[in-house]
Amino acid sequence: MATARFPGKSVDVAAVNASHPALSRPLCVNGTPWILYLLEECVDNVWEYWSVVIGLVSMLCFLLSTLPQVYEAYRNGKVEEAMSFGFLFFLFSGDLTSFAGCYLTSQLPIQIVTVVFYIFTDMILISQFLYYKIKNSSVRKNPVLKWLCFLWCGSATLVLLVLPKLITDNSTTLDTQSPATSNTVEITGYVCGYLASIFYLSSRFPQLYKNFQRQSTEGTSYLLFALAMMGNGTYGLSVIVVLPALRVSKQTFIIKHLAWLIGSLGVLVLDFFVTAQFIMYRKNNSAKSSLFVKVPEGEPLLCEEEELSAF
Repeated sequence: MATARFPGKSVDVAAVNASHPALSRPLCVNGTPWILYLLEECVDNVWEYWSVVIGLVSMLCFLLSTLPQVYEAYRNGKVEEAMSFGFLFFLFSGDLTSFAGCYLTSQLPIQIVTVVFYIFTDMILISQFLYYKIKNSSVRKNPVLKWLCFLWCGSATLVLLVLPKLITDNSTTLDTQSPATSNTVEITGYVCGYLASIFYLSSRFPQLYKNFQRQSTEGTSYLLFALAMMGNGTYGLSVIVVLPALRVSKQTFIIKHLAWLIGSLGVLVLDFFVTAQFIMYRKNNSAKSSLFVKVPEGEPLLCEEEELSAF
């Protein structure tokens, strides 16, 4: 199943190839070694190979998507004015439900580690939002706030390092359940996938409204949305590329992935609207930036004129 921040964010190789883990399948003679080692999947034809490669590119795009926004928030220092908290909240909710679905459906360790990283970056973005909101709204600087922020980030980093190991160790218990219990858990996991897609779709509307209300996109990194568009686009392409090599019914395969395909394409369309806002409000951003640059230059000129008039 697809996991993480935007619909279809994971490689989704297990569902794509419809094969079993390495321990329960026949020996993979003609498979690609590095894919077998990394993803535990026997890929023995060109369609499946390129589907995996494109899927990994999709994962990489999503892994890098939030980092430019973290830097932009640090550089600008007014992220609470630029970002909608609704956008961050739905993003975080989507990752949590996607993580639950990833765990319940016994996805690969690389997928679990990836979705935990997405949650970690969500926590960083939300922490930045709250930090600068409190800092900019208070009159006096509070050194305790900075130390609390460092403590929060340190705790999140510790969880990021420990949690994947604990989850992968405990996930083996799910594989030993009875067939009825296993089906119930798997259905619950896919329900979480549907909820994650809804959350990801919902995340764009608060940010679109925020940009429209401000008539500006200043303080928001476009790379966040550009990389998300590349990730969603390559995910859809990875699903389409593998269709000729399917060993199961194409209709069953598409229905199984329909929720994430709809969510992925839906977010992709909404990100085109965000792109249009960046283009339309570009002049407003440059005008505001030039205003902030020119204001400090006006003061010494006025002082010089007053000194000359005094003589």
